[in-house]
Amino acid sequence: MSLPQTVNLPEKFGQFTERWQPKIVAELNGQHVKIARIAGEFEWHAHEQEDELFMVVRGVLRLKFRDSEAVVNEGELIVVPRGVEHLPVAETEETWIMMFEPASTVNTGTAGGERTVTELQRL
Repeated sequence: MSLPQTVNLPEKFGQFTERWQPKIVAELNGQHVKIARIAGEFEWHAHEQEDELFMVVRGVLRLKFRDSEAVVNEGELIVVPRGVEHLPVAETEETWIMMFEPASTVNTGTAGGERTVTELQRL
């Protein structure tokens, strides 16, 4: 068993510049803690089996739902329940997000497509 290690989020965000490419920064109980730099809109998608937690580290995230939307400011988080279709949108030039989700979660959920990331980099 290894000893616990702190994770410095600004340092981890400084290790990459690409957008919409989640990186794993920690793991616990079958969950990945992922970070991503985002800009603009992503894709409408849902996760049929997994809830998804988004926390904004820097900037502002707007989550659009088919019948409403939520604005998540820096230091805030939101949980999107499984099966709920959503569209993440960075409201600032670049938004930094952290996500907690089961290790099996695919970033584009049921939508698939060219933005699907199948091999996640560990930082």
